[in-house]
Amino acid sequence: MSTSSTESTTPPNPLRKQIIAAVIFGLAGLWLASIVPSIEIAWVVAILLLTIYLFVFEVVGVDVAAASVMVLLGLTSLAAPLMGLDAGLVDSKHLFNGFSSNAVMSIIAVMIIGAGLDKTGLMSHVASFILKIGGTTEARIIPIISSTVGFISSFMQNVGAAALFLPVVSRISARSGLPMSRLLMPMGFCAILGGTVTMVGSSPLILLNDLILTSNKALPAEQQMETWSLFSVTPIGLALVATGIIYFVLAGRFVLPANQSGSGGTATSSMEYFQQTYGLQMCMREMIVPKGSDISGQPLYDVEHNNKVRVVAMLRGSDDLRIGADSLARDVPFEAGSRVGIVGTPTHCAAFADKYGLKALKDFDAFSDALSPTKAGIAELVIPPGSTLIGKSARDVWMRKTYGISLLALHRQGETTGEGEGVRDMPFKAGDTLIVHTPWTVLSRLETDKDFVVVTTEYPHEELRPNKVAPALIFFGIALTMVLFTDLRLSVALLTGALGMVLSGVLKIEEAYRAVSWKTVFLLASLIPLGLAVETTGTAKWIAEQVLGVVGGAPIWVIQLAVAMLATFFTLVMSNVGATVLLVPLAVNIAIGVGANPAVFALTVAIATSNSFLIPTHQVNALIMGPAGYRVPDFMKAGGIMTVLFLTVMMIMMNLVF
Repeated sequence: MSTSSTESTTPPNPLRKQIIAAVIFGLAGLWLASIVPSIEIAWVVAILLLTIYLFVFEVVGVDVAAASVMVLLGLTSLAAPLMGLDAGLVDSKHLFNGFSSNAVMSIIAVMIIGAGLDKTGLMSHVASFILKIGGTTEARIIPIISSTVGFISSFMQNVGAAALFLPVVSRISARSGLPMSRLLMPMGFCAILGGTVTMVGSSPLILLNDLILTSNKALPAEQQMETWSLFSVTPIGLALVATGIIYFVLAGRFVLPANQSGSGGTATSSMEYFQQTYGLQMCMREMIVPKGSDISGQPLYDVEHNNKVRVVAMLRGSDDLRIGADSLARDVPFEAGSRVGIVGTPTHCAAFADKYGLKALKDFDAFSDALSPTKAGIAELVIPPGSTLIGKSARDVWMRKTYGISLLALHRQGETTGEGEGVRDMPFKAGDTLIVHTPWTVLSRLETDKDFVVVTTEYPHEELRPNKVAPALIFFGIALTMVLFTDLRLSVALLTGALGMVLSGVLKIEEAYRAVSWKTVFLLASLIPLGLAVETTGTAKWIAEQVLGVVGGAPIWVIQLAVAMLATFFTLVMSNVGATVLLVPLAVNIAIGVGANPAVFALTVAIATSNSFLIPTHQVNALIMGPAGYRVPDFMKAGGIMTVLFLTVMMIMMNLVF
């Protein structure tokens, strides 16, 4: 009895699910092979089903799955006689064209540009501004980030807007404690949606007017279409962006994963580590010194010693920020109106605030950047034999002023001595472990100081270059100007900015290489040959004809919806440009045949090719997948609902506006 009860609660075996799904997909492939018009289409459909199966059931990583499909397409050239084909499904000469494609090279460039802007500290300031306005709650941060990215992507490529804000979201995650997985998907989806706000927001919309002019050549004068102006789609695009923001604000807690990958969990985990290892319960608070407080004029050391807290940062006035070496000395007095960063036990922090009438903030405000987990934190140092500090105390050497580290506790022979217990008057001995609060830049310098052995190694080794803000902005501006106001290929324009970042010293070439997510590059580049096979073998045209044949006698709005659903499907398995080129002529002919407006049907295709949320094949989704630790089921869960919302809002708005 007990055995069967245990078995009944055992979760399903993933391997068993994969095998069952493989059988179902195999049977579906055999059925489709029996109804397609050619052997080429049968094999492409089979490979399409294999790709969807590998993505959905995560048999291997999505980048490995995409690369496997690319290689499989290449092998069809060798196995063509056995497969009943005259030639391979994709010419081997074009198999690796994806790696030199405009889209992939553009993604590489925007990653480098984003890293360059981040290296100067600009993205940190943007993150601080967003946190200041939005606080640290999802309900406020998501609309601010998403609307900003949506606006930017309405005038530049959506992947560029997403890559530009990726480091901003990373910093916001680190400072707010919100996992990146709760922030990146709303940002990425709204970057895609923002591409529908203007006619230059996405490649399909840019291409649409040219396709309309081409179609006009084959149409009689009375049926020829007018081209669309820059803001023709703006009401529809704004409604779609608003829908995306509202969706994630209301339903985000249900559909977004809470992966800790890339999140701001560093501070929490380090606090837990020091609590478990040394029994230290630490909290950090920003406090404001009000006018008339008894603390005004008192020196730092006396206040700290008497109240068992440590001051790790002080802001006097609007710009006198003191943190690190040569800044905070023990004789620095408190001033009314100043702000202080306090570290201590929760009890001591609360008592300190009550005693002097200080206003303790729930979240960092003035110190949101300086004391964020990406900039500073708690670390361990050991005094080695031969250190010149042996026999001296922290007070003797003015440790905070000299080295820029604030001593919180000292661990010696199994015992931990904390603030208020005379820790700063204890002479150091070889083997002492110091628990300190320090900016990471200081800790990096101490790794070469023979007086310390740095135990903490997992911290952001970040070297900011604020002196390179000017060249970074110049080359970013040059790239953006080329994108918006010239006919130069997107990849060339963006690579100009990326190369400028390297040549001007904003980034070292090694840092530029590290800035590129090669998983994203391989995912996108490997899927491009599949799109080529779908298009060149006639598979896409056959699918379109079958679907439209079913709804041919339905009301006009139903046929328009079918066109939108077709565009949505094709943009998931091939490039959105390819889907647009393929479907616009079909949509125009269908509209004329049923007495509808062909220009509106053509616009339906161009907008619907932005409905790419279900699987991570869109460039933006591929970009955010790695940093947030997303899996394909995460996209299917959140993206499935977004796909339906997109189609619904688009259809309503198009019928209202046009």
